[in-house]
Amino acid sequence: MKNTPKNMPANQSKASSKPSGGGGVKREKSEGNKSIFGFIDGLLQLDEIFANGIPPKYLPRILFLAALGIVYIGNSHFANKTIVQLTKVKAETEDLRVDYTSLKADYMLRSKQSEVAKRVAPMGLEESSVPPQKIELEE
Repeated sequence: MKNTPKNMPANQSKASSKPSGGGGVKREKSEGNKSIFGFIDGLLQLDEIFANGIPPKYLPRILFLAALGIVYIGNSHFANKTIVQLTKVKAETEDLRVDYTSLKADYMLRSKQSEVAKRVAPMGLEESSVPPQKIELEE
C-alpha cells in the first residue's frame, strides 16, 4: 500500500514520504549555520517593533523615502527619454551633414567655369577669348 496523506501515520511528514534521490539535501538550521538575513533580523528585532503595525513616529520617514523613490524613478525615466531624443537628434544631424556635403560638392561642380560654359552653350552664349580690359576714367 502506498503512503498517501489519508493513510499516512501522524508522526510521518509529507517530506519524508518522498524518496530521497540525488535531489536537494535538507539542512538543519543550527546556531552556527544562520544566514546573514537571520542575523540582521535578530540584531534589529523588527518583529517586536512592528508587531502592532507601523508606529506613527516612522510614518514621516517612510513617506519621505517613498516620495524620494518616486522622484528617483521619475528622474530615471526622464533621463532615458532625454537619451533617446538625443540619439534621434544626433542621427538627424548626421543626415543633414551628409546632405549638406553632397549639395556643396554638387554646387562646386556646377559652378566651375567649364561646366557653366557647357550649360549656357545651347542658349547661344560662349566664352570670350579676349581678356577683360580695365577701364580708367580721367578726372
